[in-house]
Amino acid sequence: MAEAATGFLEQLKSCMVWSWTYLCTVWFFIVLFLVYILRVPLKINDNLSTVSMFLNTLTPKFYVALTGTSSLISGLILIFEWWYFRKYGTSFIEQVSVSHLRPLLGGVDNNSSNNSNSSNGDSDSNRQSVSECKVWRNPLNLFRGAEYNRYTWVTGREPLTYYDMNLSAQDHQTFFTCDSDHLRPADAIMQKAWRERNPQARISAAHEALEINEIRSRVEVPLIASSTIWEIKLLPKCATAYILLAEEEATTIAEAEKLFKQALKAGDGCYRRSQQLQHHGSQYEAQHRRDTNVLVYIKRRLAMCARRLGRTREAVKMMRDLMKEFPLLSMFNIHENLLEALLELQAYADVQAVLAKYDDISLPKSATICYTAALLKARAVSDKFSPEAASRRGLSTAEMNAVEAIHRAVEFNPHVPKYLLEMKSLILPPEHILKRGDSEAIAYAFFHLAHWKRVEGALNLLHCTWEGTFRMIPYPLEKGHLFYPYPICTETADRELLPSFHEVSVYPKKELPFFILFTAGLCSFTAMLALLTHQFPELMGVFAKAFLSTLFAPLNFVMEKVESILPSSLWHQLTRI
Repeated sequence: MAEAATGFLEQLKSCMVWSWTYLCTVWFFIVLFLVYILRVPLKINDNLSTVSMFLNTLTPKFYVALTGTSSLISGLILIFEWWYFRKYGTSFIEQVSVSHLRPLLGGVDNNSSNNSNSSNGDSDSNRQSVSECKVWRNPLNLFRGAEYNRYTWVTGREPLTYYDMNLSAQDHQTFFTCDSDHLRPADAIMQKAWRERNPQARISAAHEALEINEIRSRVEVPLIASSTIWEIKLLPKCATAYILLAEEEATTIAEAEKLFKQALKAGDGCYRRSQQLQHHGSQYEAQHRRDTNVLVYIKRRLAMCARRLGRTREAVKMMRDLMKEFPLLSMFNIHENLLEALLELQAYADVQAVLAKYDDISLPKSATICYTAALLKARAVSDKFSPEAASRRGLSTAEMNAVEAIHRAVEFNPHVPKYLLEMKSLILPPEHILKRGDSEAIAYAFFHLAHWKRVEGALNLLHCTWEGTFRMIPYPLEKGHLFYPYPICTETADRELLPSFHEVSVYPKKELPFFILFTAGLCSFTAMLALLTHQFPELMGVFAKAFLSTLFAPLNFVMEKVESILPSSLWHQLTRI
């Protein structure tokens, strides 16, 4: 019953708006018709003749003074508009019209409500200083052999830059090596392999490390045990060698998974041994830290292999177990892998639970966190959202929350919407990303575009609202609104991370308001007229008369047609009214 009454009220409002527009149009034509009929009593023709006579008596000096004064006034307006725009980020004329004229015409401005409903937690981030551009390991990075190399074979293009691969080499040296590697020959070889630039040389070094372990096991085990040589293994398999082969030599995800499973056996054994000795000195502490990093990396990549191979539930379980076992290792950002897998399962309640834990003021934000939160809020209203209906009745509370979440996400990373809306083509994501940069936007959209498409109307809501973010951010844009200022060095770092064939997206510039452009054009035009009138007064006078006669030619033509159509007796009686 209530829905029927609401629908009836909406139809009644639309009918009233349509009738008001129709009546205004009819009234306008009636006024024009009456003015034309009463042109004799009002002496319009005489007044027009007087005006034309006055214009004919004007000298060229008047036109020079008129155009010069107009140019001066428009120039002063332009200077004031530019100063106001540089200070406040908006046009003074536009602000006055929106603030004072729009309410009189029945418009509704939602900016004030949007600005007043900002999050308290995120607004505290404004107090943070602008930090250096920090590069992060991409939590969803692909496999070099099974994915990046296959792309190179097909297209002939290199998806990874040297800068990106060099950062990965530094990560491998940090996570997979320690100072005591020289005590174990296989680890010493792998320490050199991670520094090697040539991929084939790295793969050969990994095979050499595995062969050395195999030979030393066969030779040295009988010296310790008198039983068969397979009962006791003196040296464990080199887990990092299996990691390198799985990442770079395996040509399919299935092959990579097999190698990672072998790496898991070796890494788990090393981890348990170093765990027992970790408190015996700094050397053992460093070994245990290295073995922990190796084990976490292997388990995370195994979960990603399961996700790639379609075993999403298994991948979710592996990620949850890994986060429970190593809760302090947040540097790998395993929760972002978990969010993507849960979205694939459409387990939105579980996604919300993960966000409640990691979307916190004390934790660093990411595009995955912000845009996933926006997707969940948009999902509640996107299927019934209509821009026309929202402009008529205003935004509901749920719609307002969704729009605010989108504005928050877009302010954090403004490059993502163009990829989600397919305004820019996607490429393979790099191995490292720059938060709030184009590289992070590519990495997010590459895996999450399908999740946005799956939610009906979510992309439509994003399309209608994302550009409004930049009207809310104070000017200059670097000041920020909900987050710390946008780093200036982001564009330069993204050009180093992304391949040369990709057009790097830059932070949207605040466009000049229409009235500044209009005033600039008006000032230039009037200045040119003043100069031409001063140099060629006679010629410009002829041009002005010709322009005015051409301007009024359609009106004279219509008047002649009306006089020829209407009967002379009727026309005579109407003019005498």
